[in-house]
Amino acid sequence: MILTIRKYPDPVLQQPGEPVVEFDEALRSFVADMFETMYAAQGIGLAAPQVGVSRRVTVMDLSSGKDPAQKMVLVNPEIVERAGKLYEEEGCLSFPEIREKVSRAARVKVRAQDEHGKWFEAEGEELLSRCMQHEIDHLDGVLFIFRISGLKREMALRRIRKLQQAGEW
Repeated sequence: MILTIRKYPDPVLQQPGEPVVEFDEALRSFVADMFETMYAAQGIGLAAPQVGVSRRVTVMDLSSGKDPAQKMVLVNPEIVERAGKLYEEEGCLSFPEIREKVSRAARVKVRAQDEHGKWFEAEGEELLSRCMQHEIDHLDGVLFIFRISGLKREMALRRIRKLQQAGEW
């Protein structure tokens, strides 16, 4: 089932997600819905708060559904290691049409659980690293526009206000 993606300034986007404690069929169904929603929106990552659920769950797939081996589910993730630096353009499904350069670690190691509750570690470099950091930020209530300069953030927020006034947001 395709879920509704929440757009800024929906308050759920700025609330830290609650840890997941039940690894049941309802969670696995929700994860499947998140993948379906992400693919329909042509994204490579989606966090539970973006669909109005304040829980620490995110899905990612850099292949956009073309390679099932690249599907990744992170439940209760935490970044345990960072290295290097990247300054690349990012977008966000909760900020359609807004893209800005964001500074991130070039490589991260993440500790998380899968949708069955099993703990694992995963490493990401370049795009996967950025995607992991972006989605974990969502779970912490941090949005990518708060990682850009104040001037660029104000320009983006002004653009959002104009789109809202025109009924296009």
